Amino acid sequence: MSSIFPKWYDFFMGPLEKGKFKTVRKELLQRADGSVLEIGSGTGVNFPYYHHSVTTVTAIEPSQHMIDRSRKKREMSVVPIQIIKDSAERLPFDDHTFDTVVATLVLCTIPNPETALQEMKRVCKPEGKILIFEHVKMKNVVLANLQECLTPLWKKVCDGCCLNRDTLQMINENGMEIVHKKTFYNGLFIQVEVGIKEGQHRSQTDIFV
Repeated sequence: MSSIFPKWYDFFMGPLEKGKFKTVRKELLQRADGSVLEIGSGTGVNFPYYHHSVTTVTAIEPSQHMIDRSRKKREMSVVPIQIIKDSAERLPFDDHTFDTVVATLVLCTIPNPETALQEMKRVCKPEGKILIFEHVKMKNVVLANLQECLTPLWKKVCDGCCLNRDTLQMINENGMEIVHKKTFYNGLFIQVEVGIKEGQHRSQTDIFV
């Protein structure tokens, strides 16, 4: 990742992050507890939203430029945060290490998202949860086709971000169970809680906003 994208990320995302995204992130992270692993922590947008039910946060981020820009937000957190420069596709942790795994606006950029999902599942405790906030491929055929057309250029401008990833399908295909889902902006964004209990079915709750 170049130094240009991290430098301007907060500036361009500011209007959304101060509005709807702030509400979505805070609501999602209210579900976090215990030891937390955050995937692709970026500029640390989530750091101020972790609450006292969380004991520690271990943040994985492959870009040193992003890590450097996240330090001020880490200081705003009420929870101890350790940032590790590494990849989501090869997490340096033992199986069943974390109570909660968090991934927000990152699966769109990871080169091998299915591998990352498997790693997230591996390091999450059997009774734990995975919390995801992501933009996804839309169900509307016209808009989905537009996403397909825009993705090649978008990836170049936004350091690998893909507009056309069907993240929900990837979650379902990788042995994870969606137990809570909200959609925003006509299905462009999703907020999801994923359970990983083996052999036990829990009903899914869908909320459309």
